[in-house]
Amino acid sequence: MGQLRAGRLYSSYLAAQPALEVVQLLLAAGLPVRLAGRAVELFGAGAHRLLRDDPWRLLQLPGVDVPDADALARVAIPGVTASDSRRSRALVGYVLARAAREGHTVWPAAEVKLDLELYRIGDPDQAIADACAGETVQAVAAGPAEPLLALSRYAAAEAEIAASVHRLIRSASPLAPVKKGRRSRAGGKQAREPQGGPDGADGLDAVQRSAVGNALAHGVSVLTGGPGTGKSRTVATVVREAGRLGKSVALAAPTGRAAKRLAELCDAEAMTIHRLLGVQPRAGEGGEVDFSAGFARGADWPLDEHLVVVDEASMLDVELAAALLRACADGTHLMFVGDSAQLPSIGPGQVLADLIGSGAVPVVELATLYRQDAGGAIARLATAVRSGQLPAVDSADREVVIVPARGSADCAHRVVQLMTDSIPRALGIETDQIQVVTPVHRGPAGTIELNAALKARLNPAPFRKSAQRFDPGDRVVATANHLEATPTGFANGEVGTVTAVRDRVVTIDFGTTAPALAEVSGKTLADISHGWAITVHRAQGSEFRAVVVVLPPEAGRMLSRPLVYTALTRAQAHLSVVHGSGPALARAVRDIGATPRRTRLMAALAGDAGS
Repeated sequence: MGQLRAGRLYSSYLAAQPALEVVQLLLAAGLPVRLAGRAVELFGAGAHRLLRDDPWRLLQLPGVDVPDADALARVAIPGVTASDSRRSRALVGYVLARAAREGHTVWPAAEVKLDLELYRIGDPDQAIADACAGETVQAVAAGPAEPLLALSRYAAAEAEIAASVHRLIRSASPLAPVKKGRRSRAGGKQAREPQGGPDGADGLDAVQRSAVGNALAHGVSVLTGGPGTGKSRTVATVVREAGRLGKSVALAAPTGRAAKRLAELCDAEAMTIHRLLGVQPRAGEGGEVDFSAGFARGADWPLDEHLVVVDEASMLDVELAAALLRACADGTHLMFVGDSAQLPSIGPGQVLADLIGSGAVPVVELATLYRQDAGGAIARLATAVRSGQLPAVDSADREVVIVPARGSADCAHRVVQLMTDSIPRALGIETDQIQVVTPVHRGPAGTIELNAALKARLNPAPFRKSAQRFDPGDRVVATANHLEATPTGFANGEVGTVTAVRDRVVTIDFGTTAPALAEVSGKTLADISHGWAITVHRAQGSEFRAVVVVLPPEAGRMLSRPLVYTALTRAQAHLSVVHGSGPALARAVRDIGATPRRTRLMAALAGDAGS
């Protein structure tokens, strides 16, 4: 072995040493060694020492449950008992983190105590007190009947959102002369709201013009409504009016695809919120890159634009919303645009719904359905579902087609048939413009098996000795943000096409109108999946010319009105619904809303409305 190669091997060994030390602990506890890499990424090079001192820190890793952490504790701390104070403190945070994964930013202390008792915590009150004495958990203000607990990061984010909203309300001056009209509540204070809207807003109805007026008059405003009600036209008018007044505008959305659509609608530059704020990766203690560290734009370096418009605001979680508001300087006008009937954010919180429900900012909801020629049947169906109805489909032009199916296997067969044959042949829509959307990952009609079946038909892999997940021509979807990728970064939910695979580097084109190439390799490849079929959550924020929505029997329990509505509204020109869920669909649309999220943002916004 040459000296150069020996040096490289030795350097690699030294770099892996922190993980190898954790591996020894995990093996002794009978736990999967794959957790070692995650532990070093989270805790840095000192992960081994930290886990020996407090084994229940392992609960901070995804996929780890309480028995796993207890097993590690028995190895790291011989003779340890279930009443150890480190265990009780960690379990309070574990229960709150589990609630956060369901979208809640706060959780009742009474329910936390019940969970702690199940984990054999003898004194839940003391455990909560100990946890609140630290930095990660805090009690938040609530009525005497139901004290609430929160992870500090989410409590701080909601408090910052509320404070920033009221800061913008108080500091903003109208961007255009305000016409006299009826008075409305805005930011807790009486404010003039123009009835006719600004000059040049021709083509909009009175309600749409009031949304334009709100954006130009108030520091924070909300525009909401279903498909076909004119949200896009209204936003485009806001951008045009601001430009006519000599005011600069920033357009942003949570996903790359939504940002591209926004740019096309407004004929102006738009970008993801992460790019707008300048996400800042940094090297962690273990040498890994951390992309949740923060943003370049903030209170010390705020955004320069007079008006910031954020589309698909239903996808905003509390931490991203807090970062966005932090970056808005005093006097900035911020307009949130979104459909509150869609699924809420993947991350904790329900920012758009809380803003609408708080009464702290002016809200315009568009309800009149205008889009009849382009997207008429889709818009009519979506509007009915939004209000809890599931009507018979009347679409002579086959804009909406319902395909009954019996069982999951039949659902999968129908999906493949529609995408590879029926829709291209009957409607002239090419396969690369058709997207399959399903609520589930597993089963014959889940993303995993559907993607395997569609790949076999649309882009079969050649024989090869070594395993390789992707081939040129594969459709893929990003499952995490990687804005650091070169030459072009990509965001969670973006759909692209593999253009080359060589030297363990996969080149993907995420562009819709122009090439946007990203070179993906190493661990980042774990955040790329085949994308002919994607989940409803992954599709949120994107639209496709044709969509095949599949509702298999196994999706019955998870169906809700927001999920069904979000799935249907991904389609622009054609929608096929493969219906295999029986009466569960009508029941979900009629009776089942999304599981209510527990948050404090609405109360925080309303509580400061008069200040």
